[in-house]
Amino acid sequence: MQVGVDVAVMVDNKRIFVIDEDEITRAVLQFILHDENETHELAAPEDAYAKGVDWPPDLLVLGLGCIDERGIGLLAELGERFPGRPVLVVADSPDDPRALACIKAGAASALVKPLTVERVRHRVD
Repeated sequence: MQVGVDVAVMVDNKRIFVIDEDEITRAVLQFILHDENETHELAAPEDAYAKGVDWPPDLLVLGLGCIDERGIGLLAELGERFPGRPVLVVADSPDDPRALACIKAGAASALVKPLTVERVRHRVD
């Protein structure tokens, strides 16, 4: 069932990689985005690199846990692997210093929790 899907957006069907160590966040984002996009849940950047060889993403959604574990340089690494693809980071608050640092380092924007259907779809579009 497609809830609140805009027909014009539905035919766009972007490929989105949600990369987050937290499986609940991945599942929530996949549920929110799957009606309008081809959304893939991935636990680690290496999973995205492997999957992206044949089917590169149009957009990457990255949990800050990955940044905490691997450092801010992960954004540059993603940029090298997937040139021109925007990265959205998932943050706990709009003033999260880690999210702000990611935006300064090249992330396009942040998805701020709590993740709602309207806000996530709007930011992704």
